[in-house]
Amino acid sequence: MNSPSLTIDTPAGPVRATACPREADAVVFDLGGAMRGHVHVTGTHRPQRWDQFTALRACLGPVNSFQTTAPADALPRLASSRTGYRGSLTLYRDDADRLVVMTYPMMSATDREPTKRTASVLTAVLQACAAQVAQRRDLSVILDASRRRDTPALLRFLTWSSSHSRTQAAQYEQQALAARVEEHDAVAAWWTVARLFTGPPSLVLLLMLADFPGSLSRTASVAQSWARYCLAAAADEHAYARRARAEAASLRAQLRPGSRSRCASDGAPEG
Repeated sequence: MNSPSLTIDTPAGPVRATACPREADAVVFDLGGAMRGHVHVTGTHRPQRWDQFTALRACLGPVNSFQTTAPADALPRLASSRTGYRGSLTLYRDDADRLVVMTYPMMSATDREPTKRTASVLTAVLQACAAQVAQRRDLSVILDASRRRDTPALLRFLTWSSSHSRTQAAQYEQQALAARVEEHDAVAAWWTVARLFTGPPSLVLLLMLADFPGSLSRTASVAQSWARYCLAAAADEHAYARRARAEAASLRAQLRPGSRSRCASDGAPEG
């Protein structure tokens, strides 16, 4: 296992981060030097890949800020300041094995944005702590525990998401059908008028055949475009529903005894 302590160079000066004994699903760092307080690092899923627990989330404070809120007096602060800050970042590797750092907004306990200098200090400390956890020998234990912790809530979300997408798809398909009917009726009416246009020129008939807002021609064109859009949107919603069902099935499979989780089989972030 790597040393439980590290020194992070920041614009405010060196920050010392010392890892406390591992909790079931997280590592908490005590901060010293240019910062005071704690950083909480736990496992999480990759963004938009709900069944792949191969990412790490570092939060300012002693707790997982996605589950609970740390009291204002427990938030990390610069050694030269009394202002505590909230915020987090996610560290993971993408499909091309590139390290990705997603930083979420940093705010003070009084909901004010930090200065650029302070934000850079906070981000550097969060990233360094997450990178240190990524190199631990017990990383898979942390990721597995994090997956077990979050799976029930994720399954509820994915079940809702699949149902919602199927409902949306059905609504789009109904709108597409109605648009096709409207297009058919407008085209039929246009040809009925066109067949009357065999005698002397008629301004009324000409206007009925012209293309302008509210005309038969425009109505048919708009209905045709709307039907195509609705069918494409319905196909997207069906795809979303299939993906949600697949990810839910993957999470359930990972809960079975003896299963090899995605966090163990896929690459985990490394600093």
